[in-house]
Amino acid sequence: MGLPVFYLEPDGAQPLPGVGSSVRLSGPEGHHAVAVTRIRAGEQILVGDGAGSLARCEVTGTAGKDVLTADVVELRVTPPPNPLVTVVQALPKSERSELAVDLATEAGADRIVAWQAARCVARWAGPRAAKGIARWRATARAAAKQSRRPWIPTVDGPIDTAQLLQQVHAVLDAGGAVAVLHEQAHTPLAELAAGLDPATPSELMLVVGPEGGLDDSEVDAIVAAGGTPVLLGPQVLRTSSAAAVALGALGVLTDRWSPAAEG
Repeated sequence: MGLPVFYLEPDGAQPLPGVGSSVRLSGPEGHHAVAVTRIRAGEQILVGDGAGSLARCEVTGTAGKDVLTADVVELRVTPPPNPLVTVVQALPKSERSELAVDLATEAGADRIVAWQAARCVARWAGPRAAKGIARWRATARAAAKQSRRPWIPTVDGPIDTAQLLQQVHAVLDAGGAVAVLHEQAHTPLAELAAGLDPATPSELMLVVGPEGGLDDSEVDAIVAAGGTPVLLGPQVLRTSSAAAVALGALGVLTDRWSPAAEG
């Protein structure tokens, strides 16, 4: 069994120190290590900063129920994978909302964007939107910890379709690609992935529709902006699992799962 992972808080705000230095976990993460996982002095854990660095540490002591100190024994810095993958996830129904984020994170998503698509049953506005994004961020963090990721995906949104089109243009202008997962598409995802230059850092945006499917006007607008409808396979996938399946395929079709990449 691998060593348990804990993250410094807040994610990415402070870099991990070098070998021989000391780290301190406190707050919710320290509580989870000390009171829930019951880590004790002499044991080893992995501590990450959520931004690519993961250290093997030896616990030197605990205090109360929420403070742990440890010495860094080994430090590994993992560069971002190429291509970076942004998942634009149309808001699923409540019972599948966090599942979509969990699966996409475990499969390696680098960024997740909540999208208020036309046919979404769920509607996020005002305080509900803030609470929804907070839940998604907590879910992404927990899933990253479970899968021992050095990188915690960023979670943004919710955005509307006009804002999505702005992001589509930004990705394409930077030399990336935009794939709209669509059951009636004719272009295989493999064909789009083959067009990405592995020697050049790039971004691939995956657009995932809601349970009721994408509205034709949304597909037309993304295609007009330069996006490509792609087909994953013969099965029609749930909105909560589509991104994870696509990310698994991209892991094989690109260098994302190479030894130098995160995995």
